Amino acid sequence: MANLIADEFMSLDGVAQAPSYPDEDPDGGFQGGWHTTYLDEQSLQWVAGNVTAADGYLLGRRTYEIFAAHWPNAAPEEQALARPLNERPKYVVSTTLAAPLPWQNSQLLPGPNAADAVRALKAEQDGAIHVIGSTRLVQTLIAHRLIDEFRLMIDPLVIGAGKRFFSDLQAPLQLNLTEHTVTSTGAILASYTLARPAGST
Repeated sequence: MANLIADEFMSLDGVAQAPSYPDEDPDGGFQGGWHTTYLDEQSLQWVAGNVTAADGYLLGRRTYEIFAAHWPNAAPEEQALARPLNERPKYVVSTTLAAPLPWQNSQLLPGPNAADAVRALKAEQDGAIHVIGSTRLVQTLIAHRLIDEFRLMIDPLVIGAGKRFFSDLQAPLQLNLTEHTVTSTGAILASYTLARPAGST
């Protein structure tokens, strides 16, 4: 069975909407691009390490479309990230996209129920599948306790509005902190595993 790992950027108050670009996700009139000033050499290596450690990627529709427009034509200096993203399997959850997907090695997960599709994917695959971005999808996976590990870069910034990963939970989500460090910009790089009840799998 595959481990599902969420790689995410978030503010101190849990906002994860549009971290990289002002118009990345303007839903609700949101102005993005809040994250890039907190990147330093250490956090860039952390990002690269997460991407290259993945055996495959799980993406929501919006993140897939952003990535598919950029990474196949990435600049030479971006190839350390572009190569695994282009060459390794991508599993896409969407009710609006249609197969076949144009980005190489991309597969549309079947069925209208994202949780059931991802549960089946985890059962069929081995290794580590990383979810990158994909806020709405991650919220669904959290609700169904399908994410095994969170790798978070938490910026020292309070935004006050925007989409959050950890919202509208039906029950507390208990996590175990497994690794953490503080970057030169004051951001925290933290890894958490899902704390499962004794006897569960």
